[in-house]
Amino acid sequence: MKPRIAVLDDETRMAEIISMVLRREGYEVEAFNDGHAALAAIAERPVDALLTDLRMPAMDGLEVLRRVREVDAELPVILITAHGSVPTAIQALREGAFDYVEKPFDNQELKTLAQRALEVSRLGRENRYLRAELRSRYALDAVVAESDAMREVLDFTRRAARSRATVLVTGESGTGKELIARAVHYHSDRVGQPLLATNCKALAEGVLESELFGHEKGAFTGADRARPGLFERASGGTVFLDEIGEVGPDFQGKLLRVLQERKLRRVGGDDERDVDVRVVAATNRDLRAEVDAGRFREDLFFRLAVIPIEIPPLRDRPEDVLPLARHFLARTAAELGRPDLRFGEGVEDALRAHAWRGNVRELENAVERGAVLARGTEIALEDLLLEAATSSVPGGPTASVEGETLQEHLDRASEAHVRAALARAGGKRVEAARRLGIDRTTLYRLTRKFGIEDGD
Repeated sequence: MKPRIAVLDDETRMAEIISMVLRREGYEVEAFNDGHAALAAIAERPVDALLTDLRMPAMDGLEVLRRVREVDAELPVILITAHGSVPTAIQALREGAFDYVEKPFDNQELKTLAQRALEVSRLGRENRYLRAELRSRYALDAVVAESDAMREVLDFTRRAARSRATVLVTGESGTGKELIARAVHYHSDRVGQPLLATNCKALAEGVLESELFGHEKGAFTGADRARPGLFERASGGTVFLDEIGEVGPDFQGKLLRVLQERKLRRVGGDDERDVDVRVVAATNRDLRAEVDAGRFREDLFFRLAVIPIEIPPLRDRPEDVLPLARHFLARTAAELGRPDLRFGEGVEDALRAHAWRGNVRELENAVERGAVLARGTEIALEDLLLEAATSSVPGGPTASVEGETLQEHLDRASEAHVRAALARAGGKRVEAARRLGIDRTTLYRLTRKFGIEDGD
């Protein structure tokens, strides 16, 4: 789509000349001779930039600028002025004008100025769009949470975000630690600054040090130039350290020093550099137990856990299972272009009963899998490809039994799965076989093997 520019000048000839110059650059240009008409048109159909004469009888350019700011505070406004009006143009710059050009102007100068203004306008739109996307994705109000436990986590996160204290997010894998960590940033006063993340487990310790603190040229083989680390590049923003429980003792000491002194030294460097970042860390380990075992520094633990946020596993908040499943289904169905997808008979009961050892991530994957594999508009239980376990109760069908062979364990899990399918099908073997994805002969053989009689 062509960039749109509005040109305002009470001299019709001048407005036409400016419009012609800009149209030759491929822009869509609309010319006006009256300030009121220009403002009304901009309010109805936004433009990407405005060029306006400064000296006009009915409404001068300074007044136009002030009125435009009420409609679009970020619209670049370029003033066209005679030499004697330069002081007024400078006053307009103080009030938010993008720039000014003097008459008689050079065409190239005008085109360059318009190009710069349009680039600022484009970046502004992109920035607003990205911020809106991030707010919608990480807004705590949009997080699906029906359980009291998770609502308490969200409320605690909202309050924690207002401070600048270090935050430690803990919980099992798949519970949503990264979502909470990013929400801390996007609900803080640092939201306009960078959020940079790294997975501490994925990098060797020497590489991690360079990734976070940067390095100087020649610091190691292949360091052909100096490079700032995440702490410098995220200045004014937030650094997210995922899997912080995996780092070794040497790195723990270096990280502690940076957090305490708010200064860092690049790898291979001597100069200390100031650090202005907020640190949010996450781990699925029990760091208190790691401290007791001597594997994690106690002083670093307390430095990281100024504000601790613990996310409960999904099995401890069953009220969230179905709302989350429906949310994932709606999103996946929209992405697939199949808005009529829905859960079939018995699926929601099975979702409620499942152990969800992989927590929210496992649930999301199961729903997406079911949506992709569904043959029609209904997702059947077998489409989810859930594990045989449908209970998180210790000693359930998949719980390990001492001395049990692998075949015995698989048989016991299979029996539980066949019994569950028959129960959901109301004892109808044809339907149970369909749900299990097997033929009736195989189901008959399994029921005989496990001693399952009609009515069991």
